[in-house]
Amino acid sequence: MTEQNQQRYYASEHYYLPADETEAARLNLQHSVVIEAFDNRLSLASLELKSGDRVLESAAGTGVWALEFFEENKIKGIVLDIECFDISDKQFPKTHPTNMHFSLHSATDLPAEWASTFAYVHQRLLVGAMNDTRWHKVISELHRVLIPGGWVELVEVDADEGHYDVGPASTKLKFIQTNLHRERGVIRNPNIYLPPLLKEIGFVDVQCEVRHSPIGKSPERGFPADKWAEYWRGLKPTIINADGYGFVKSGDEYEELVSEAVIEWKNSDKAFHGYCTVLGRKP
Repeated sequence: MTEQNQQRYYASEHYYLPADETEAARLNLQHSVVIEAFDNRLSLASLELKSGDRVLESAAGTGVWALEFFEENKIKGIVLDIECFDISDKQFPKTHPTNMHFSLHSATDLPAEWASTFAYVHQRLLVGAMNDTRWHKVISELHRVLIPGGWVELVEVDADEGHYDVGPASTKLKFIQTNLHRERGVIRNPNIYLPPLLKEIGFVDVQCEVRHSPIGKSPERGFPADKWAEYWRGLKPTIINADGYGFVKSGDEYEELVSEAVIEWKNSDKAFHGYCTVLGRKP
C-alpha cells in the first residue's frame, strides 16, 4: 500500500488535517519554515521570563516548538515549567525534559485550575479548526489562564496573504481550499481578524506581524513543493466527502491534481505562504 493510499488518522471533525506520523513530519518541517520566516526567533513577544515560570503551548502537536523554547531558555539559565496540550496525543514526543508536561485538552475548554497560572501562552497553526465562535472561546480561555502581565502569541497561516495559484492545477486547489474554508467558516485573514478580537477580550499592547515564505523554488528556504503537497493530501478525505467542491470527482483525480500542482510550484518562483504572528498582553 502506498503512503498516499494509507488510512490517515483524524482526531477531530473540526480540524481537517490528520494527526499521524506523516503529518508530524510535515509539522516539524513547517516549524522550521515558520521560525525562519520570523528571523529565526521562537517568539516575538517582549518576555521577561524567570526560572519556575509556567508556559503553555496550546495545540502543541509534536511539541517541537516547546522543546526548542525550553532548551533556548535553559541555555540562558532559565528553567521553565512548560505545559503542552492537544486534542490528540498521537504526535507527542516520546521523550522530553521532566519540566515539560503533555496532556489532552481542547483549547476551547481548559482546566479550571489553570486560571491565572501562565506567564506566557503560545499557540500555532490552529486556524483550520477555527470559526468565529471557536475563536472567541479560545481567546477567552487563553486570557483566563494567563497571569496579569502575561503574553499570548498566536502564529497562524494567513490564506489571504499567500499566493500559490501559479498554474491551472494550483489555481484549482486554491478554489477548493476557498470553498472548504467558506463551508466551515474558517477565518482566512487572521492578521486582520485577530487583533480586534484580542482587544475585545481584554488584551492590550496588541501587535501583528506578517511574513511571506517561498514555496517550491528555493530548496534552502521555505517549503519544498513535494513537502507542501503533504498538506493538500491530508485534506483529501474532507474534499472527497464534499464531492470535490465541483473540481474533482474521485480520490485518484484529486491526487493527480496535487501532483500537477507540485510541478507548477517547482517551476515557479512566485509561490509563497503567508504567516502572521499576533501578540497581546493581559493587563
